Amino acid sequence: NALVLLGVAGAILVEASHRIVAPREVLGGPMLGVATLGLAANLGGAWLLRADAPASLSVRAVYLEALSDALSSLGVIVAGLVVLLSGWTLADPLVSAAIGVFIVPRTWGLLRQAVNVLLEGTPSHLALEEVERALAAASGVRRVHDLHVWTLTSGREAMSAHVVVEDLAGGERILERLHALLHTRFGIDHTTIQLEREPPAVLTIKADGTARRDPAGRYHGDGQR
Repeated sequence: NALVLLGVAGAILVEASHRIVAPREVLGGPMLGVATLGLAANLGGAWLLRADAPASLSVRAVYLEALSDALSSLGVIVAGLVVLLSGWTLADPLVSAAIGVFIVPRTWGLLRQAVNVLLEGTPSHLALEEVERALAAASGVRRVHDLHVWTLTSGREAMSAHVVVEDLAGGERILERLHALLHTRFGIDHTTIQLEREPPAVLTIKADGTARRDPAGRYHGDGQR
């Protein structure tokens, strides 16, 4: 829908530029009548879609299309009145160009949202760092890694993460706290959380006799574990 709207806006701008350079005869009466019918139909369609538009990207695209058509009809009505009353035919392409300029930036924003959903990009209103800090601060959680948040559709985000906990025995309670946190603070209801136990600390003894504990159990190369 966004691509169609961009194509329509581009066609309007091209045709308007041609008519500005080479004005043509405009029939103000028929133009005014058709535009009035179009305005009524598009306003009715936009009114029916207005409630569902914020929740669905597809409905929002159709809603924007109805609004842009309604605006186009309104502009044509104004141009038709000017042509009928003054005979100034340039009013038609000038109004058409203004409509095209109005449509393009709004449609571009819709297209960016659609591409972000298709690419499973991070929602623009969420910061991964903030989500990670909130999860890591929950009771019983040591740290969080492999965190991903993406958009399923407008208003519906999904999240997956690996969460290292102090004790797997309390895993159910920790999951309940994390699900409640994600729902109330970030509005995320579709989650996949894998709980992991903190690996035991390993004593590393180096060749010079020094020792240190490594909670991840990594080998440091010049001593023995």
